[in-house]
Amino acid sequence: MKILFVIDKLEYKYFEFNDLVTNFWMIKEYSKNYDVYITTINCLSLEGNVAKANCNLVKLLGEEIVYSKDINNIDIDDFDMVFFRPDPPVDNNYINATYIFDFVKSPVVINKPSVIRNFNEKLHSLMFKELMPKTIVSSSLDEIENFLECENEIILKPLDKCFGSGVMYLKNGDKNTRSIINLMTSNGSAFTMVQKYIPAGMNGDKRVLTLGNKVLDFCVVKHPTKDDFKFNTHNDSYISKGFLTAKEKSDFSYVAKQLNDIGIYMAGLDVIDGKIIEINVTSPCYFIKEINSFFDVKLEKIICDYFIESPCYKVKNVV
Repeated sequence: MKILFVIDKLEYKYFEFNDLVTNFWMIKEYSKNYDVYITTINCLSLEGNVAKANCNLVKLLGEEIVYSKDINNIDIDDFDMVFFRPDPPVDNNYINATYIFDFVKSPVVINKPSVIRNFNEKLHSLMFKELMPKTIVSSSLDEIENFLECENEIILKPLDKCFGSGVMYLKNGDKNTRSIINLMTSNGSAFTMVQKYIPAGMNGDKRVLTLGNKVLDFCVVKHPTKDDFKFNTHNDSYISKGFLTAKEKSDFSYVAKQLNDIGIYMAGLDVIDGKIIEINVTSPCYFIKEINSFFDVKLEKIICDYFIESPCYKVKNVV
């Protein structure tokens, strides 16, 4: 069995067993029993209508993973499973990589690149608006100012950035209100997501993890750093053990099933006070190192075993 991981260029450049990176935990686990290869989106290509990848075979050396420097040019259809997990932003190169996967027929691809292409992690969260804080998406300065007056405190998010970049807090009466809204909307020309501020956010947001059509029982809370109102660095000092309420488990199980049905098999929901503020689908971090420590589990094995045994893999030659 052959498995391909499409990872981020930065991860490839500094490839080693990095216990903060979800991909590396999964690559290490699969490498125990299968042939695992890595590539990046700039190493994908089409020869005629055949999708190919210049990729490297991963080797497991004790507890470390390394890759062979030999380049293998392999038809992507020759793999049994592909994990498409380059990091955002979803720019033109990213979009073009998803087009290449339109020509891939045989392996199951997780998550489906065509779905990622059509799913904005912020905007499409509104598929589940009943589980979100009050939200608008607009480029209108007047509409955003009116929303601010009604809600008093708001969060503004650009639709095309990631890792919390460009996210701003604004309170009614701030003397910089017009300047901040102008900046966020590029003077009324760029769409911006605007959400009612949830005061409980000062205590952090939960990362709720979906796997297939289920919600995992394990989660973490990501806490704001000392110089920000939000989590902005992957540092254990700002991560604590999280728990799901019964209502959250029920609500988000519905979300997991809907996402799974469209080809998003792995997602990370960012949640404050039971409300979804964003849905991560490109390369969601599963905080495997922290969850393994907090809950005394091997989350990487749970994930990898799931996909080997899952219906999406077993029926791949029928779909």
